[in-house]
Amino acid sequence: MSFADKIGRCIDFFYVWPLSRIFSRTMFRYAACGGGNMLLDLVWYFIIYHYIVAERYVDLGFVVISPHVASLIVVFPITFFTGFWLNRNVAFCATELGSGRQLMRYALTVVGSLLLNYLCIKLFVEVCAIWPTPAKALTTAVSVVYSYLAGRYFTFSK
Repeated sequence: MSFADKIGRCIDFFYVWPLSRIFSRTMFRYAACGGGNMLLDLVWYFIIYHYIVAERYVDLGFVVISPHVASLIVVFPITFFTGFWLNRNVAFCATELGSGRQLMRYALTVVGSLLLNYLCIKLFVEVCAIWPTPAKALTTAVSVVYSYLAGRYFTFSK
């Protein structure tokens, strides 16, 4: 049994009634993988911010990067690839597309998600006059729906 199969079985252990009546197995696995990747992102960010970047500005010679942005830049590729691997091998494992093509599609959906996050937060805060924290919650909800639909029907389509 592969590592992805073990992760899938662990997730499926929690796929019980009433969750099984509300969510499809794919959607449940997607949510679990996304939540796990988000937790991994937070842990890596904490470690990199406090111990590798060490809360200092990073001078690249032509630009100085703040410690929080430098940490984000270092963490992003890690969680990008773990998110891709989890989605490809655990959440949407019934796909026949090649991994290179899926990786390009995944990159496009991530760029789309980043753009959607930016546009939604600007819209909710600056146009709709919603406070930033509730606006971020709404933005996250929109982004999660977009990411799931893009993953299911574009990136990892059957």
